[in-house]
Amino acid sequence: MKSVELRRRAISVEDQLPADLPPLLKRLYLQRGVRSAAELERGAKHLLPFTTLSGLEDAVELLHQALLDGRRIMVVGDFDADGATSTALTVLALRSMGGHNVQYLVPNRFDDGYGLSPEVVEQARARGAQLILTVDNGISSHSGVACAHQHGIPVLITDHHLPGETLPEAEAIVNPNLNDCEFPSRALAGVGVAFYLMMALRAHLRQQGWFGATRAEPNLAELLDLVALGTVADVVPLDVNNRILVWQGLSRIRAGKCRPGIRALLEIANRDARQLVASDLGFALGPRLNAAGRLDDMSVGVALLLTDDITQARMLASELDALNQTRKEIEQGMQSEALALCQQLERQQTELPLGLAFYHPEWHQGVVGILASRLKERFYRPVIAFAPAGDGTLKGSGRSIPGLHLRDALERLDTLYPGLMLKFGGHAMAAGLSLEESRFDEFRQRFADLLGEWLSEETLQSVVWSDGALQPGEFSLHTAELLREAGPWGQAFPEPAFDGKFKLLQQRLVGERHLKVMLEPLGGGPLLDGIAFNVDTTLWPDSSVRQVELAFKLDINEYRGNRSVQLIIDKIWPLN
Repeated sequence: MKSVELRRRAISVEDQLPADLPPLLKRLYLQRGVRSAAELERGAKHLLPFTTLSGLEDAVELLHQALLDGRRIMVVGDFDADGATSTALTVLALRSMGGHNVQYLVPNRFDDGYGLSPEVVEQARARGAQLILTVDNGISSHSGVACAHQHGIPVLITDHHLPGETLPEAEAIVNPNLNDCEFPSRALAGVGVAFYLMMALRAHLRQQGWFGATRAEPNLAELLDLVALGTVADVVPLDVNNRILVWQGLSRIRAGKCRPGIRALLEIANRDARQLVASDLGFALGPRLNAAGRLDDMSVGVALLLTDDITQARMLASELDALNQTRKEIEQGMQSEALALCQQLERQQTELPLGLAFYHPEWHQGVVGILASRLKERFYRPVIAFAPAGDGTLKGSGRSIPGLHLRDALERLDTLYPGLMLKFGGHAMAAGLSLEESRFDEFRQRFADLLGEWLSEETLQSVVWSDGALQPGEFSLHTAELLREAGPWGQAFPEPAFDGKFKLLQQRLVGERHLKVMLEPLGGGPLLDGIAFNVDTTLWPDSSVRQVELAFKLDINEYRGNRSVQLIIDKIWPLN
């Protein structure tokens, strides 16, 4: 019996897709719910208009007046990749439209916490802020907005996170997830919201005769590389509109028309800009940018994205790369300690609880989110990992599985046991919270008990989704290139994955945790190279296994100028 179930995506035959679409692509698009040619458009002219975003009129007027008066606009971002790209994009756009007094401030994860807190407002005030503009945060910053108003500083909030029951009393709020917002896409990342606001501001200024001989109108398309990076790194759903934004940004990067900071990140990640795909933004560039906010100060990441000097960009990218290596080392140590805690739990009980909570006094609070994600993948159940906050409290970051809304679970705990958590927030798949260190054991038990009631064995069945089998002739460079160019693929529009049965001809360990194999499709076909990254070698088939079933992606391996088909193996099951 498989510990992971393989399922094939369903397909509908009712569609209005182009008749000349290759059959494989047609099948893949249908399996992702695409029904018309309009949903495959990737040109910028097909972007949704900004006119239906609520709050834009007030927001644009605030910014216009601030530019007229030369007021100091303080852009307050967030300490992740979406926050960094949002901050850089907004600063660059405002400066290109005549903003000579635009600065930015990124909260420190460890000292300031998330969002526009009163502490962050005080820092902005000390730096002379006359208008605070939040990007990728602010929708829950009631106390921060109130603090700003006490000092006479107006606040413009741009965010994409879900609002609470009440909204901060800001002068303007732009968020596609507001209840009264009619913008057709609620999936915009923070950087997408910022981009739309800057487009609306430019249109307004154009109407006012703002641009002319002494002030050129900027081409905001030059910032789409930042939009693509932030959108993919924040793992928001790639609906039609987000796919256009990402594709346009990718196209600019491939053409060499990107920020020096992105170019430097590509170099240090050893990625060829001409062959870039969306997953490179998520797995190669995003983690390096995020490392600054996790371990140090995201201002380094924003400075990288803002600089026009490639030499400085390379220095900053090198600094981020070193931080990312440190993050990996910290994470590996934390994983080992967490697995030891799991073994201890398993010795105490016959099976692991359906909801897992872990704490170690030496864990790093900037890495607990990644740790929770790794443990969730390993044990396939919701996980919350905690680290000390330094004041007798713990900060936790949780990750969930399909079928369990993590924030709703925390809200239920808060209702059942008031005061157990000091604060909490988040979404279905990810959430954060804090609690007193002395109450961790109580929380762990309460969390496990609640999820024991909410989850079923069916929910805990890990599923690998496949688009079906490939024909022998489809194991080709042509097919791999077709798939690469048919994206961008990503969250809610998954990269094509296939399943098949193969002869396992050779296998060998590469590095410490990667396995390379040589395969031949059962029933005939070409000899194929395959690789599985970061495998648990204890679960890999031993040398006696000769036939396997695989879930895999079709990729292109480039080595010393040669290009060949390669299978990226997600799961493997022995057949004999």
